Amino acid sequence: MSIEDVCIAGGGPAGLGAALALRQRGFRVTVVDCAVPPIDKACGEGLMPDSLAALRRLGVELDVNAGYPFRGIRFIDGASTVTGHFPNGSGLGMRRTYLHEVLVRHAESAGVRLIWGAKSVRLGDGGLSVNGSLLRARTVVAADGQKSAIRHSAGLDPIKSERRRYGFRTHYRIAPWSEYVELYWGPQGQVYVTPVAAHEVCVAFISRNSKLRLSEALNDFPALQQRLAGAEQGSHEMGAMSISRQLKRVHKDGLALLGDASGSVDAITGEGMCLAFKQADALAGALRAGDLREYGERHREIGKKPRMMASLMLSMEWHSELQRRALASLAKRPELFESLLKFHVGERPVLGPLAREVFGFGLDFIRV
Repeated sequence: MSIEDVCIAGGGPAGLGAALALRQRGFRVTVVDCAVPPIDKACGEGLMPDSLAALRRLGVELDVNAGYPFRGIRFIDGASTVTGHFPNGSGLGMRRTYLHEVLVRHAESAGVRLIWGAKSVRLGDGGLSVNGSLLRARTVVAADGQKSAIRHSAGLDPIKSERRRYGFRTHYRIAPWSEYVELYWGPQGQVYVTPVAAHEVCVAFISRNSKLRLSEALNDFPALQQRLAGAEQGSHEMGAMSISRQLKRVHKDGLALLGDASGSVDAITGEGMCLAFKQADALAGALRAGDLREYGERHREIGKKPRMMASLMLSMEWHSELQRRALASLAKRPELFESLLKFHVGERPVLGPLAREVFGFGLDFIRV
């Protein structure tokens, strides 16, 4: 029986991204998944400019006509509005199922072996056990999501930190009214609206309350509720956990964790897929160098900024008065919001001006 260089458990964007990165470096790769394409998931469906850049490095250029470009991010809380523009091009709203189809086609073209509808995918001795047979591989990659069975079998479950929230997503057949991803802040959570087509928007709600659904949550956002009134729903509501999780380890001999299986940041950052694509490139480089410790180090570095931004944004969630003051202060200093957005999507800020902006923000926050 032949031995694959790498077997990947999980054929979502993370697993397929890893397969493409590995094929670029000449590895023989097999991807195994229990599902059948296209695979959907409850997410905000907005690809930031750095996500698009990471995809291009994997050889994937998305057709903008299959989605809807957006120029930046807009925060809204009913009393204040603040808008920031991306410094490095537009983002792209796109249905998750279409993105998955594109990645599958690229993987097929790159020579990745794809096994869909697999049963009983487990970690085996020297590879993956698939449908009761051993698929031998020198390295196994677990890209099988937040509840990764491969991670559990490998004993890599121990965590450094974790915080859970709950997200629900649906689509409305209505023309986008904004050039931005709009993030609405409310007393029980956040709603973000992403344009995904000329006549469709994706609406997602994230909250600490697992029982609060989008239809109820919209009562806290009357302006948005009025916009959506009468619009036909373009999909059934889907739910998922939004987990901020950092693991103690993301690899051991012959095994690496990737994507949500390796830890995650809250969905409010919009950086989940970007993290996975960057991790894919880092993993391929580490395997080419023959040292998974290099992947562990790069994995930590890649996740630092998104974790910091998630903590910063979610700190406003815990107290409505803190949230009101923060957004009102940002509205007075849109240049600070622009700087934070630049940092968020990968541009290094100029420290002197940023420090002055933060100081001014602090003064405004006290006075509001």
